[in-house]
Amino acid sequence: MKDKKFQIISLYSFFPFSENLIFELRNKLLNIEKNNDLTGLLIFANEGINGTICAEEKLIEIVLEIIKIYSGTNELNLKVSFSKTKVFKKLKIKIKKEIVTMGVPKINPSQEAGTYIDSFTWNKLIEDKNTIVIDTRNHYEVSLGTFKNSINPNTRNFSEFPKWVDDNLEKHLGNGKSKNIAMFCTGGIRCEKATSLLRNKGYKNIYHLKGGILKYLEDTSKRKSLYEGECYVFDKRVALDHELNKGSYSICHACGMPISIEDQKKDEYIEGIQCHLCVNQFSDEDRKRFEERQKQINKSKKKQIIYKN
Repeated sequence: MKDKKFQIISLYSFFPFSENLIFELRNKLLNIEKNNDLTGLLIFANEGINGTICAEEKLIEIVLEIIKIYSGTNELNLKVSFSKTKVFKKLKIKIKKEIVTMGVPKINPSQEAGTYIDSFTWNKLIEDKNTIVIDTRNHYEVSLGTFKNSINPNTRNFSEFPKWVDDNLEKHLGNGKSKNIAMFCTGGIRCEKATSLLRNKGYKNIYHLKGGILKYLEDTSKRKSLYEGECYVFDKRVALDHELNKGSYSICHACGMPISIEDQKKDEYIEGIQCHLCVNQFSDEDRKRFEERQKQINKSKKKQIIYKN
């Protein structure tokens, strides 16, 4: 059990997903979870499926076969990584209006999206002087790592991206209306939806990185990589390095923001209570509550150590 490896699969697919089938698939997966060690976070909506699952490889194969029954011939855009421990506590399945929230109802990525660029062609595209490169992720994700010379829209969430496009894209294009627009994100879903938005607005020469940063890191040697830093992920690992292993970042349990080893050495940092990013965000009452929570976490850790020994 000590060397037990969990397979972690990130996936997404845009396809028409009717409400009755959404509930049918949800119930099937929750029934599997009852008797098996399946964890993760999945989001279902009428536009498709998005999320990450974590389990032993044999169980992952079973779950993917079931999901494929519902997604049909539509590609699931799978990204694979591994961990010695589970990266989620349990399986959560959320049913929403969108599998990634942009808030623009008139776009349809399954019918209108940009051109996929695979990992092996991506470097050539983004090194072209006629290309502008846009990171479609949130500002805190970008702060951990990004591609060289990419534009950071500095958004707090993806639903702010359409406004950024309206207010800023023309400035970056300048007079170069024929410029290539290359976009990327963690796993490919946000940049794919972003290309659909731009095409709907009449922009041309729109490209997006197939499989996102995770697939690029899987396919590209560190020597040839144009990605600098680590890649934020939405699970217990916080960030992955170029070999797709757990990176150097952890989470501030007060504000939920990623913090580096250097951040933890700053005077403002108190484990579980505050970091330099949230030192002025909370009241003394909040901090007392956080302090009590951290005490309970520390007690639990001590018990686990005693139990293991």
